Amino acid sequence: MAEQPDGLVTIQDFIRWGASRFNKAGLFFGHGTDNALDEAAQLVLLSLHLGPDLPGTFRDCRLTPSERVTITDLIERRVAERVPAAYLTGRAWFAGLEFLVNDQVLVPRSPMAELIEAGFDPWIDGERVGRVLDLCAGSGCIGIAAAVYLPDADVDLVDLSPSALEVARRNVERHGVGDRVRVLESDLFSGLSGNRYDLILSNPPYVSEQEYSGLPMEYRREPELGLLGGEDGLDLVVRILRDAARHLTEEGILILEVGGSAAELERRIPDVPWTWLEFERGGEGVLLLTREQIELHQDQFEEA
Repeated sequence: MAEQPDGLVTIQDFIRWGASRFNKAGLFFGHGTDNALDEAAQLVLLSLHLGPDLPGTFRDCRLTPSERVTITDLIERRVAERVPAAYLTGRAWFAGLEFLVNDQVLVPRSPMAELIEAGFDPWIDGERVGRVLDLCAGSGCIGIAAAVYLPDADVDLVDLSPSALEVARRNVERHGVGDRVRVLESDLFSGLSGNRYDLILSNPPYVSEQEYSGLPMEYRREPELGLLGGEDGLDLVVRILRDAARHLTEEGILILEVGGSAAELERRIPDVPWTWLEFERGGEGVLLLTREQIELHQDQFEEA
């Protein structure tokens, strides 16, 4: 048990103290926050089972002795172990929804959240989306959020990791979408023969070996299977591009996150008119292709 700091009694006291501890320790932030103050707020509020939209007046509320002990221990663990706050609390927020997470899945942080909240407007009419595939689903946050924001759509969550799929199942139950969301174990499209979707969403592993070797410790706490995408980061990305057309409806679209590997993808497959999406809240490396565009450039994907 960590030594209790003197004089800290309110929620805001612990947020301020946590931020100071994080800054002093030189922690890295990149799992839903980008600074010490937001990271501390996330850790403190989630540990209290409170959301990020807690009204400011409640931050002056006093904590119980047991709550102060719990939060102190979590803050000290965040410093000593370099564990993302979401793993310490077992919770993370994505697209305005709370998800259960553990170290078998990536911490939700895809900029696709912005697209989901907008119902994918203007890229596709959400009302005509009947089936959605979340490929490399991990915790299921992308597909489950899509199911919430597209209440008439059926969604398949697909991943290779049984441990990740167990987390996804818990999140399906948590959000009450089990009547429309299936959880399937498959190596990309291998187990989806005959299935077609209006919308394929994928945030696959796309970190190159060189980039992975230099990642901060916080990222090393995440499952390597969810991050490492081969020597240049594009192993799974190219496989998805090769097979996506066979699993899209006639007017279907693919939205694929490749992150920092975007430049290498353009270099490796230079003649494709990539559509790179822009986000008001930040984020990059997310591409969009229609089924027609994929088919038009299928030979290039096969040769890549």
